[in-house]
Amino acid sequence: MSARTRDELGGRAAIAGIGATEFSKDSGRSELTLAVEAVHAALDDAGLTPADVDGMVTFTMDTSPEITVAQAAGIGELSFFSRIHYGGGAACATVQQAALAVATGVAEVVVCYRAFNERSGRRFGSGVQQREPSAEGAALGWSLPWGLLTPASWVAMAAQRYLHAYNLTPEAFGHVAVTDRRHAANNPAAYFHGKPITLADHAASRWIVEPLRLLDCCQETDGGQALVVTTAERARDLRQAPAVITAAAQGAGRRQEAMTSFYRDGLTGLPEMDVVARQLWRTSGLRPSDIDVGILYDHFTPFVLMQLEEFGFCRPGEAADFVAADALPLNTHGGQLGEAYLHGMNGIAEAVRQLRGTSANQVPAAEHVLVTAGTGVPTSGLILGSDG
Repeated sequence: MSARTRDELGGRAAIAGIGATEFSKDSGRSELTLAVEAVHAALDDAGLTPADVDGMVTFTMDTSPEITVAQAAGIGELSFFSRIHYGGGAACATVQQAALAVATGVAEVVVCYRAFNERSGRRFGSGVQQREPSAEGAALGWSLPWGLLTPASWVAMAAQRYLHAYNLTPEAFGHVAVTDRRHAANNPAAYFHGKPITLADHAASRWIVEPLRLLDCCQETDGGQALVVTTAERARDLRQAPAVITAAAQGAGRRQEAMTSFYRDGLTGLPEMDVVARQLWRTSGLRPSDIDVGILYDHFTPFVLMQLEEFGFCRPGEAADFVAADALPLNTHGGQLGEAYLHGMNGIAEAVRQLRGTSANQVPAAEHVLVTAGTGVPTSGLILGSDG
């Protein structure tokens, strides 16, 4: 998809199956086992078997490669396999890659997956521990010596500037946390099921890196999530109603770095998400007012506000009031703050549930769902639609 022209992918592929493990803090089993469980669950949801699969897509930083998962899951020959870079920014791009493959006949059934022990094993929130030398890593050399060692510290720089620019207080971020946890409280699959919070709870939570408090930061989760992508035509003959991939996009901005793009002209927005937004609106022909549900990547609350502004749901500096007013059903699964942190893959699954009418926090007659991937990094997004 060109950032300048409308593409021809929209409507040609669909998500036909979703499957996940339980979300926990100590799974007690390997990441490969979690991946296989999620893949099998997604295939069963679609009414397919491992023998039907000929494509696999995942992220980098995954300890279970496509070929290994295929072998362990009983999948045979593969004609397509791929992995996307930049952490959580890859979530929606896995579906885009799968859609491109099935729409062009490179593969017929592609499974996208993500599985890790992100709480009991490697904790991404702990930041930079050890890195092999690389050109990309050299950019961190401008930040690490000054104490910016963790994702929270990198986001805090932009968050502080956002508050200053729009004369806001950290309470602005609390509206996102409260909304996510309200939805998680109604979701039996969520880690924080039955545990809503208030703005007072948010304000009382401890500082992590000012202006971010504990409740501004997503949790860490053990678990796996998988999605099955095939052509829209084939999906209509399968077990579940298809979630049509109306539009899919990746985006990187000018002067882009991974989480440390501090040398741009401003820090109050997410230019990479603006690239994604322009492509999604152009290809789908939709506008913000056409979106029924927003599943916005919420590893940190400030970047949810900036995403709403980049997509045009409200003007710069107004997103906190937009969220407080419940102007758009947001992260109805509880998000990564409330349900689970699986680098955005569980958010895509929630979008599918909304279109099927099976969400724990169902929005009546949902027809168009916007999903975004990780922010602060080269990223991706989807608009999923009902088939009808």
